[in-house]
Amino acid sequence: MDYCKPLRGWRFKLFNVCLGVGHALVIFNAGAYIAMLPRVAGGLSIPLSFATWTQTQYMMGLALAFPVGSWLARRFGEYRPFVVAMLLFALASWACAVSSQFYLYLASRILLGLVGGVSLPLGHALLIKEYPDKRKSIGIGIWSVFTLMPFTLGPPIGGWIADTLGWRWLFWLNVPLAMLIAATVAALLYGRGGPNLRQRFDTLGFVLTSVAMFGLQALLNQGNDWDWFNALYIIALSGFVLALFSYAAIWMSGFRQPFVDLSLFAQRNFSIGVGCLFVGFLCFQGLLSLLIVQLQVTLGYSSFLAGLVFLPMAVFAKPMAGVFHEIVKRYDARLLASLNLLGFAVTYFWLSHFDDPGAFDQLLWPKLLEGACLGSFFVPLTALLLHGLPAERQPKALELANLLRIAAGAIGIALQGIVLYRRTPLHMTRLAEHFTPGEAVFDQSLQTLMEQGLNDMQALATFAKLAARAEAIRGINDAFWIAGCVFLCLAGLVWCAHPTLTPVKQTAKRFSHTEANGPFNYHLQRKRSEHHPTPLPAQRQCRQLISLEAEQAKTTVALSKALGYQNATSQQSNP
Repeated sequence: MDYCKPLRGWRFKLFNVCLGVGHALVIFNAGAYIAMLPRVAGGLSIPLSFATWTQTQYMMGLALAFPVGSWLARRFGEYRPFVVAMLLFALASWACAVSSQFYLYLASRILLGLVGGVSLPLGHALLIKEYPDKRKSIGIGIWSVFTLMPFTLGPPIGGWIADTLGWRWLFWLNVPLAMLIAATVAALLYGRGGPNLRQRFDTLGFVLTSVAMFGLQALLNQGNDWDWFNALYIIALSGFVLALFSYAAIWMSGFRQPFVDLSLFAQRNFSIGVGCLFVGFLCFQGLLSLLIVQLQVTLGYSSFLAGLVFLPMAVFAKPMAGVFHEIVKRYDARLLASLNLLGFAVTYFWLSHFDDPGAFDQLLWPKLLEGACLGSFFVPLTALLLHGLPAERQPKALELANLLRIAAGAIGIALQGIVLYRRTPLHMTRLAEHFTPGEAVFDQSLQTLMEQGLNDMQALATFAKLAARAEAIRGINDAFWIAGCVFLCLAGLVWCAHPTLTPVKQTAKRFSHTEANGPFNYHLQRKRSEHHPTPLPAQRQCRQLISLEAEQAKTTVALSKALGYQNATSQQSNP
């Protein structure tokens, strides 16, 4: 029987450490890698936009692999797929470390993201199953600490690795750590079985969604380089991506067990909660990447110093995450989410006044506030999007929410680069309108530089460099200001959702898991079964599948109670 002997004592502690470090390792390759982007561009002799492409495609791989990991858990159990995923993560890291050609390196990064993304839901499920129902909140708290660590400690550690050892050492360090985690987990859980259920995987839905999302990311990353819709390549790629997304949506809306359950968007709270999670994380991750790269490229920071700017976020991020697991049980998630989003808006409006490249204090205090907002960001929005959903639909809801959240981070990195690409030349043009040769302001500026011992040409070159840096800072400030406006809108949008402290009125029709994933196919299969009875082995297989889904629903309800999610429908009997 699976999980017949729960781990105890030092084995239980070692198990927690291994899964936590494995989870942090996967996300660390996104958080720490941001500080290395300028050095990656130099090491591979590619433009900075291509180096950013290697980061965004890694995150897309993480997002797309999340539902795959959940399916593997239902099909084979969590233990064996997790071990295989960590071994493949070590192999992909080795490929990244030795690749010298750009497209081979990009393919290795995508593989690294896919196998890393598979391990995320598997590791979470393994950890939670080892905790008794009354202590699952402790396991969730431990997991959240390892989740936030790469976003707070990742940039400075990644910057130190890039400055001291070289950026490829990020991948060389992955190899022994991933292999050690795989070996330890395999030894601790040796002999445990799995469900071994034959559940069909939506291969076509996965392929369509994957190609469409990778294509969208390529479009966003390469648009600036190709001058957007002035290039036939960008026009053709845009049409191709749009057609793929449309066909994928049509296919998955009629498939019995789709890759992602799009019918969840019919629920108001889910749509609003996921929308706020998507847009909010898009802005956060994009601005984090934009600032840490421009601090190096434009302002001359080292990788370590640029990453050190984000270290103050760690002060309040983890404590706030732990506190909000308890606060959300007593207050309406809409109120908590609205306050959190308003906090982000204040932070980014504050950061939009940044004007001194050498003043750490202009970044220190806003980053402290941003860390507090980051720690309180996920819990209320997750409670909001799960409210009103039956227990059997919540696992699918969390899969889709995690996919969109991680994909939003990749899209946000590219979008913030587009904002900077558009706004900086605009500010340069306005500067040129006021600083032209012959005008008093321009001549006075050159005279000030020449008094420092520079000749005419040196003074002019220095003035151009200072002007470019100043207008780049203004472009960054514009990105922060736009994000502040977006978070203000999101803070108002959450109030359109149903309150989470009161039950949601259910319609007369009850949705079962099968009907929710494809009502057309459900009725078609029902008619077929009347004329062609199911063989006895298949009946046993169906009973096993129903039993497994019931176990997963029970686990989800326990997690919801541990986090304080108020789900009125889980208290009612389901057909």
